[in-house]
Amino acid sequence: MSERLRFRFFAHSWVSDWNHGNAHFLRGLVRELIRAGHEVRCYEELGSWSLKNLVMTEKEMAIESIDEFRRAYPELDVRFYQRDGTLDEFLNEELKGADIVVLHEWNEPELVNAVLAKKKTCGFRALFHDTHHRAYTSAGEILRFHLHLFDGVLAFGEAIRKIYSDGFGITNVWTFHEAADTTIFRKLQWAKTCDLLWIGNWGDEERSQELEEYLIRPAKELRNRRVVVHGVRYPQQGLQKLKEAGIDFRGYLPNLSAPIAYAQANLAIHVPRRQYTNGLSGIPTIRVFEALACGAPLVCAPWSDAEHLFRPNEDYVVVSNGDEMTSKVDELLRDSKARTQIAENGLQTVRNGHTCRHRALQLVDICQELGR
Repeated sequence: MSERLRFRFFAHSWVSDWNHGNAHFLRGLVRELIRAGHEVRCYEELGSWSLKNLVMTEKEMAIESIDEFRRAYPELDVRFYQRDGTLDEFLNEELKGADIVVLHEWNEPELVNAVLAKKKTCGFRALFHDTHHRAYTSAGEILRFHLHLFDGVLAFGEAIRKIYSDGFGITNVWTFHEAADTTIFRKLQWAKTCDLLWIGNWGDEERSQELEEYLIRPAKELRNRRVVVHGVRYPQQGLQKLKEAGIDFRGYLPNLSAPIAYAQANLAIHVPRRQYTNGLSGIPTIRVFEALACGAPLVCAPWSDAEHLFRPNEDYVVVSNGDEMTSKVDELLRDSKARTQIAENGLQTVRNGHTCRHRALQLVDICQELGR
């Protein structure tokens, strides 16, 4: 396998991050591969669900978000395909000469299996990239992909890796965590405009009870503090609860604007979906990496850092219940020195081992291993 690798990445969307957190890490990963001298092409289906919803629901902000993506990532070569009669010829042309094809798990099985069918004629190695909990919660959906045709799987946590190796019988599986794109997510200096910030979507009822305990109830009890929430797909009942708690709900926030939001907040919180607090404990989602990379002092609802990526209660604070969330937030908002120390600790840990550059180097090592 050549030293300069020719990568082809298929993802649900590169252009839109609307309810699509996978775009955050993938954009940064590809940028670092390009900076390292590799050839990378990025593919998404024309009219992807995320992009359509961004345009339909956010209107003027959609244009701003797309323009912001283009300005931030001018080097990304994004190409569009359609799942129709043109797909076969498109794949023949685009996959010719490729060394490594990475297929993210939020692609349609029809597309993934069509790409895998080109392996023999095009001669590439294929990697499946899983950054979700479906292998744990909906294994049948993952089995719609022809997993036996992949040369390996990139799993975003050790618990997921074990499912692929022990449950699905995949030989080559690597733990490949997400990370922060520190070209975008970095510490900024802005005037503080809110006390507490939560950036996240409602989550298809996967954390509605957790949001009630760790966000809404503490906000009610800290009425003198300004709490700001960004996100999409909040049901009317959820919006009403935020309003009753005195929370300033601001809707969709383009992810590239998140560093400013973190800089304007005295404190940020993280509320993981419940899958990442039980069977998949140990997997931090992308928001943890990004918040710490922005130098945000972070308070987390319960999750176990089973893989020892961070230093709990040094890089961020972990609480065990809603009452503790309320008291810890109140305590930290009164102690600027403690907030500063926690923020600096978390920022340093991300810089030392959890940037997209670190993951790009790991991916190249994995590809060289496949080549051997």
